[in-house]
Amino acid sequence: MLRTALGAFAARGYYGTTTGEVAKSAGISQAYVYRLFPDKEALFVAVVEHCFARIRESLADGVAAARSSAPEAVLDAMGEAYARLISEERSLLSVQMHAQCAALSEPAVREVVQRGYARGLEYVRGVSGGSEAQVQEFFSRGMLCHLVVAVDADSVDAPWARTLAAGIRHY
Repeated sequence: MLRTALGAFAARGYYGTTTGEVAKSAGISQAYVYRLFPDKEALFVAVVEHCFARIRESLADGVAAARSSAPEAVLDAMGEAYARLISEERSLLSVQMHAQCAALSEPAVREVVQRGYARGLEYVRGVSGGSEAQVQEFFSRGMLCHLVVAVDADSVDAPWARTLAAGIRHY
């Protein structure tokens, strides 16, 4: 159910997706969706939480693959793992971006995004041993990676695109 909802929300966002569409895609009744989730907001929040959990798993894979325990090596390995994740599971990136937009006006979505980033940041800080500046840079590069992927900057032969994409890993 969550995978189907993830795909629907990734394609059309929070505002553009109905529970009826999710139910139809999942091959279930809309009434059954409402037995599982009281409303569309609760379903979207569950999808966003699922995305954060999947990202956390990916970061843990990166930690396991780090070539050393130095903060730079751990952060680099986590960045590599995240870049691979969003290239392989594009719907995760889409849902993250839709959630950030919906967070502007939907308090429950804002809360789940805040919690997700807070937990993610604490995890990154804890496993990397990085400084505040290094952790901030890690998240900043991640957001820039989102932009580069979303606008397909790699395929644009222009100074602005080369500047944004320089040094950003994506697949």
